[in-house]
Amino acid sequence: MILVGAVLIYLALKKGYEPLLLIPIGFGAILVNLPYGGLMDEGGILKIIYDAGILTEIFPILIFVGIGAMTDFGPLLERPSLLLFSIPAQLGISAAFLAAYLIGFTPYEAMSVGIIGAMDGPTAIYVTSHFAPSLLGPVTICAYSYMSMIPILQVPLSKFWISKKERLARMKYTPSKYPQSIRVIFPIFVTIVAGVVAPKGIPLIGSLMLGNFLRESGVVDRLAKSAENEISNVTLLLLGVTIGGTMMADQFLNLRTLLIFGLGLFAFVIGLSAGLLTGKAAYYLSHGKINPLIGATGVSAFPMAARTAHMIGRSEDPDNWLLMHAMAANTGGQIASVVAGGAMLSLAPMFLGV
Repeated sequence: MILVGAVLIYLALKKGYEPLLLIPIGFGAILVNLPYGGLMDEGGILKIIYDAGILTEIFPILIFVGIGAMTDFGPLLERPSLLLFSIPAQLGISAAFLAAYLIGFTPYEAMSVGIIGAMDGPTAIYVTSHFAPSLLGPVTICAYSYMSMIPILQVPLSKFWISKKERLARMKYTPSKYPQSIRVIFPIFVTIVAGVVAPKGIPLIGSLMLGNFLRESGVVDRLAKSAENEISNVTLLLLGVTIGGTMMADQFLNLRTLLIFGLGLFAFVIGLSAGLLTGKAAYYLSHGKINPLIGATGVSAFPMAARTAHMIGRSEDPDNWLLMHAMAANTGGQIASVVAGGAMLSLAPMFLGV
């Protein structure tokens, strides 16, 4: 496991794979597997941080406040119809859940594996800490490592499902004018609607929209900047080291971990493919006015999925600018993934009789 931690650090340093998280996770994995350190024993420093930050759900919530403060929902507000692309892109969650359940994971473990398909690290951490804390290490590593490799998956899938003619479709961009007050009302509206749909997801969507409200209100710049920078950075550091602390050899090096990584890849492929096929259908229904490449941006891998779709489009036609359309769908995917996580938390105990 010390070698695994070193590999994670190498991937972060040399390949640029999510360095903000993989470096602390890798270092935490090295620390916890040193003999006689006892860092995850009762009274150990990593155990204390784990209990205080992850079991209490404080870390994922603080991360979401920071993400909200960094997110500009303007492109989505200009083209709200593109939110529809986020619905099929969540199919990776149900596909991975069913696959995990069929191969022997318990229902709650299968849900923790399935949430990898949301392509949203904090949501995966939050749901897994509720349903299967023992899987927190592999689920988190899987979610973030695959998110960092989104271009590696998205490019070949886009070229497989979408023809060259379809990839060349141009989408006109005309900035829509709307009152500034809409930006302030939007996070409150989303919180209320999502909270009614998935009450157990209120901490998730509420913290995300609180961060965005701080950003858009324009009167609490200090709080918005703190949420975006200092709070997010400290929380991310402690979260990463603590998750690395769950990667003890006797719990991590087993067949289940390999299965989780395989199912995570399956979830990402299904989610991206479902989005691309929906984009393909939209291309024909709109008579070529919608470029199907943006279908893949309905996932929550923000902003990598949007940048990748734009890059693919420009590689085919240097004058084809899809970025704003892709960003609109991608921010919609952020909201959809949080709502999906909240729905799982709300509905699972009901259907499982717990």
